Parts: sequence; C-alpha cells; structure tokens
Amino acid sequence: MPRSDHLPHLPGLDVLRAVAILWVMGYHLVSHGPRLPALANLGWMGVDLFFVLSGFLVGGQVLAACARESGPDWRDYALRRALRVLPAYLAVLGLYQWLPAWRESPGLAPAWQFLTFTSNLFPDYARHAAFSHAWSLCVEEHFYLLLPLAAIALSRRPSLRKSAWFCVALLVGGMLARGWAWYAQVQPYLAVTSGPDWFFLRYIEHVYNPTYARLDGLLAGVALAGVRQFRPHWWCWMTRRGWFFLGAGVAGVALASQLFRDPTGVLAAVAGFPVLSVSLASVLVGMASTAILPGRLVVPGARALATLAFSLYLTHKAVYHLVDIHAGAWFDGANMLALVSYNAAALLVATALYMVVERPGLRLRVHLVPWSKGVTSKATEDSPGPGAVNPLSPPPPA
Repeated sequence: MPRSDHLPHLPGLDVLRAVAILWVMGYHLVSHGPRLPALANLGWMGVDLFFVLSGFLVGGQVLAACARESGPDWRDYALRRALRVLPAYLAVLGLYQWLPAWRESPGLAPAWQFLTFTSNLFPDYARHAAFSHAWSLCVEEHFYLLLPLAAIALSRRPSLRKSAWFCVALLVGGMLARGWAWYAQVQPYLAVTSGPDWFFLRYIEHVYNPTYARLDGLLAGVALAGVRQFRPHWWCWMTRRGWFFLGAGVAGVALASQLFRDPTGVLAAVAGFPVLSVSLASVLVGMASTAILPGRLVVPGARALATLAFSLYLTHKAVYHLVDIHAGAWFDGANMLALVSYNAAALLVATALYMVVERPGLRLRVHLVPWSKGVTSKATEDSPGPGAVNPLSPPPPA
C-alpha cells in the first residue's frame, strides 16, 4: 500500500541531532578548561551520529525518489543539497579567510581545498589546523555525490542480494583501507618519533578523516533508509521493538568506547568504526520508534538545537577560542560560569548565522524546489519517505 512521501515529524530524531551537536561541542570544550563528565571525551562520536542520521535522512530522500514512477530529479536533488550546505559554509569560510582573529589556530589550508571539499584528502594539520572540523563536511559532500551513482547502479537489475553485497563490499573496503593506512602511514611513525603528537596527526590525516575510510556511518544510515523504503514490514517489526534496539545500540556504543580506549590503535582503526556505526544505527531505530517513550518524548529545546546544529558545528570551535582569549581568565575556579558563558556565546553566534544566512538559504530552496516546503529543522527537512514502488529489490510477499 502506498504511504506518504514525507516522514512524520519524529521528536526522537530531534533529540539525536541535539545530542550529536552537544556531544561534539563538549569534546571541543574540554580543551578550553571547563570540567565535563568523562563522556565528553568520546564526543568525537557525535560526528559518527551525524553521519548515521544523514545517511538515513538524505538516503531516504533519494530512495523515495527512486521509488516514484517519475524517478528522481537529480537537478532538484543537487540544488537542495547546495542550498542546504553552501550558504552557511561559505559565510564561515569567508570569516576564516578574511578575519584571522576568528581562527582557532593560526594556520589555514589553501582556500581551494575548502571550496572543492578536499581538505580531508590533503590535510597538513601540523601547519594548517584552523577549520579542521570541515573534514566531516567534505565526507558529507562526497556522500551527496556518490549516493545517486550508487542508486542508479543498483536500480539496474535490482535485487536485495545485490544491494546487500554492495553494502558488505563498502563495509569491508573501508576496514581494509583503514588497516592499510594504519600499517603504511601511521605505524612507521612509532619508530621515528618520541612523542604522541605526530603519531596522532598521522592517524587523523590518514585513518580518521579520509572519505574512503569514513563511510561506515553513512552506509548504516542508508541501509536503514532502504529497509524503511523497500521492506516496510521489516521496519515496522524493528520499531515495534524500540527498547531492544535502543538498548542494544547503547551497549554497542559502550563496546565501541572500549575498542577506542587506545584511539590510535589498529583494532580501533579497523573494527571500531563499523561497531560504532551499527550501534548508532540501532539507537536511531529505537529513537525513531513511537512505540516507546524516548521516541515520542518531546524534549524542551531539542528541536531548537536540532535546527541550529549545522550553524553550531561550523562556528563553535572559533567561538570557544575567542571566549578563551578575551574572557578565559575570568572563569578560573568557576566551572559552571565557564560552561554557561562558552556555550551561550556559541549559541548566540550560531543563532545569528542561522537567522542571517542559513534560514534565508532554506527559504530560497522552498521557492526553487517546492518539494522542500514545510521544512523546519534538519531532522525533518531531510526526511525520507517510503513509497510503493521498489526499484532495488522485489516486493515483499502479500
């Protein structure tokens, strides 16, 4: 039976996006002095949560379009993606380029790397560490380009087996790529350096940041979108067991945190990211379930944070740095005041960026691409929706 092309607003996804941005911000805030729970040291995992959400939501859009009789309009898809990312991203890049005081680190990579979304492929963080968090946006942009190609390829002689093998190949390929990068690019530095800094930089540059090594989370999200789109009875079975998937996901994240106790070790590099991604995907299933309280609970402020998440991600590191320089000494011994002040400044700047740049871009998209009307937050704006036609695998039995 056909269903709506739009996913109903799910408050659980707002909560996940809010958790993701707060987790990332906490990870970066620790280095500025405020004391936070030990969980903040795992805040880099918030980026992986963003990847899973993006794979589920954007992948759902593409798969829903493939399921329509008219097929996908790739021009509209490209325009939606561009107007979602580029206005705020280019505005912040302009600050980094033309306002050196804005930078959290003096050195900045050449502008062409940011403009072509290749800064994660040609990094030199020993000299150019400013705006280094743009690496994840590069991964997202490459995903936006690769996803339509994969969808087109899998739509030819579609089958569930073909799609499953494709996912397995990507997963194993990522593990092999990270393993090779660790042994070829990272391990040799153990013998020639006396401190962890260069080793860590090599790990970040060759294992952690490259797109070919970080598709696990996006793949997990797209796989969930595929289940929801083309096997709706499987999706219903999963969401009816929301507590199980939520609990299993949290347990899996705890296991991943143990694998990453030595974050630059080969075990974490090869196996840690798939375990983390599958676990976060399981958490997403639980939070997308309206059969359990966490999935339907409207948490005050979660939707606002979900709406501001992109602007917060772009600006929070620089804002923390500016607060550190101009007011950091005032917070000695005042942990709560420091937490409030750093994050209030980040929220203020992100709100300004959202109101002045990001929201006008989204409104322009509404006019140019009518499909996106009614968009409010990221969690709903990139919502997938299942259709009745299945181009990738045979329909389920009646």
